[in-house]
Amino acid sequence: MIAIENLTKRFGQFTAVDDLSFTVKSGEVVGFLGPNGAGKSTTMKMITGFLAPTSGHISVFGYNPQTHSLKAKTLMGYLPEGAPCYGDMTPIKFLRFIGEVRGFRGAELTQRVRAVVMSLQLGSVLNQPIETLSKGFKRRVGLAQAIIHDPQVLVLDEPTDGLDPNQKHEVRRLIRNLSKDKIVIVSTHILEEVTAVCTRAMIIADGKLLVDETPAELEARSRYHGAIRLELSHANHALEQLKKLEDVASVTQSSDGGMLTVFPKDGASLFLPINALLQKNNWEVHEFHVEKGRLDEVFRTITKGVKAQGVKVNG
Repeated sequence: MIAIENLTKRFGQFTAVDDLSFTVKSGEVVGFLGPNGAGKSTTMKMITGFLAPTSGHISVFGYNPQTHSLKAKTLMGYLPEGAPCYGDMTPIKFLRFIGEVRGFRGAELTQRVRAVVMSLQLGSVLNQPIETLSKGFKRRVGLAQAIIHDPQVLVLDEPTDGLDPNQKHEVRRLIRNLSKDKIVIVSTHILEEVTAVCTRAMIIADGKLLVDETPAELEARSRYHGAIRLELSHANHALEQLKKLEDVASVTQSSDGGMLTVFPKDGASLFLPINALLQKNNWEVHEFHVEKGRLDEVFRTITKGVKAQGVKVNG
C-alpha cells in the first residue's frame, strides 16, 4: 500500500503541502479534490518521486521514492498535469519508446502497445506528430504511457481534462476496471468525477487535508441530502401542506413558483409521507426527485475562506 506520514513541502516561505498523513490500499480509487493551489499536484509529484519533501515520509509498497527511486517508480504509472510528451514523436513511436524504457522488447512490447492503443482509441492518430494532436488526444497518449507496464499504482493528475463527454466516459470506465487490483490516485477539479470513479475523496485546501470520506459520506453532509424536489401544477396550494408534515424542516419555492424543494429534518425520510400527501390530494406531478446531496455545496462549505478558482461542477 501507500503510506504518507506528516508530509510537508515548502518553497521558501510558502508551504504548499502541510503535514499530510493518509494511507491507500489496493483496490481503492482516491480522489484529491481542492481549489487551485491547494497542494494536490505537489503531493502527487512527491509520491512519484519527482519532488523531494521538505519533511515527512512516503512509502510505496515499502519503497521510499527518494531513497529507492527506481524500485518505487517501477511500481507506478504517472500522468502529470498537462500530459507532457515528446511533441516531435508520433504516438506509436512514443509508446514503443516508453515500453522499451520500461523494459519490454519484441512481441511483448508490441502486445503492450497494441493493448493501450485499443483501450484509449488512439488508432486514428498513431502516425501524427504528437504536437499536432488535440488536447484530448494528447491526454490519451499521456494516459497510455502511464498504464503500458500495468503498474500497481496509478497516479493521474486531471486525467479527463480536455476530453469530450464520450471520451471522459471511456477513461472513467478504464479507471474503474484498472482499480480492481491497483491503487489509483486521481486529482480532479471536476466534482462529478468523484462520484463517477472514486471510492474515497480527500478535500485539500491550503496544503492541509480537510476531509477524507467516501463520496456518499460527502453527499450526506449536504443540506440537500434526502431533500425532495417536486414540480406540481398546484405548487402554491401544496406549499403550506408540505410545511405541516412532521419530518419537514423547510420548503423552498423556485422563482417561477412551479418547483418546490422539501428539506427533511436530520435523519428523516420524506419519500413515503410526501407520496401519501400527493395521492391524497390527487395533485398533478411533473417531477419527483430525491436528492443524494450536492457536492458543490459541500465543497464550498468545507473550503470556505479558500479562493476556489476553476472548480467545475459538471463533467
